[in-house]
Amino acid sequence: MLRTEIGPGLTERELDAVETRFGFTFSADHRVFLSAGLPHGSSRWPDWRDGDPEDLAGRLAWPVKGVLFDVEHNGFWHPAWPSRPAETSEALRVARTELERVPRLVPVYGHRYLPGTAGEHGHPVLSVYQTDIILYGNDLADYIHHEFAGRSSGLLARTTVDFWSYFVEGGPGIDVSLPTPFTPYATTAQEAVDCFRMLALERLIGRRHHPEQLIEAGLTALVLDVETESLPLLAGLSRSEHAQADAFFGQVLDELGLLQDLPADTTDLPWEAARWELVRWWLRLIVNGSLDPGAGGDLITYEGWGALARPQSLRPLVDKTDAYNDWAAIQRGDREPLAEEITEEAGRLLAGPWPPLG
Repeated sequence: MLRTEIGPGLTERELDAVETRFGFTFSADHRVFLSAGLPHGSSRWPDWRDGDPEDLAGRLAWPVKGVLFDVEHNGFWHPAWPSRPAETSEALRVARTELERVPRLVPVYGHRYLPGTAGEHGHPVLSVYQTDIILYGNDLADYIHHEFAGRSSGLLARTTVDFWSYFVEGGPGIDVSLPTPFTPYATTAQEAVDCFRMLALERLIGRRHHPEQLIEAGLTALVLDVETESLPLLAGLSRSEHAQADAFFGQVLDELGLLQDLPADTTDLPWEAARWELVRWWLRLIVNGSLDPGAGGDLITYEGWGALARPQSLRPLVDKTDAYNDWAAIQRGDREPLAEEITEEAGRLLAGPWPPLG
């Protein structure tokens, strides 16, 4: 599944030498994975045998470096730390001291990391970009299926390392349930109804939504003169009433006649027709600027391309997303042209037949 060259696995002696040289420990399952075979041939895989030591050290430093960047430039401060000093330089000094006590994260692939806890296994894999940290797999095996086959267990992952758990469970900008991070775009009643249909399709294939997204969709539809009995109830929910959003959302779908019109799961591929509809919607969101190209490319890769048995028609978009997520591109900080390539490919797909041929 890894789509790269696999060399001989690292021996116990080699694994120990890597840990000693760089001052960290692999978790037990990470050691087993690397001893079974060493992925290489792509800059996203850390080459623990023949890789550039500076590159490997940079990957190991990336999570802490990202937190410090947000301390300096974005006002981040962990609630468990002492009060933040007024001077930025002093705040960085305190943050560095606190971060020295934090469990190390060890790179698995690109900016996906596994806690380096000696003798332990079963920790979730985290996707790390500064303090934007999300769960990417319940454990290493689940992550591999998620990243490279577009399928995961579907179970709710658990966070296991205190400091890093903060970001997943309530830190700034983090979506625990990973809803589609699109911004509202509807300007007509029909577009508002279409958005409801797409959200219904997402729910059909098992994706989650924040209550705010459902309420916002309801408010947009109400402003655009969509009329159903339950729509004002959904749009008018207060923060204390968010738990009711999903139920009212379902009622609105029923009143719009959308539930009866959802595609059935009738092929060997899970929700094949629904996924193709969603891929087209996600592509439109990318093109109209409502969905970040990198996030949209990831979404299509995992929920579309992988689950749809990797159609060749989507492979160029997947390859451009891989290039956008490449470790070297992240490190250089020059991903904007790569994001534009994803958007251009999205437009090309939308201009052709649907579903795309091949």
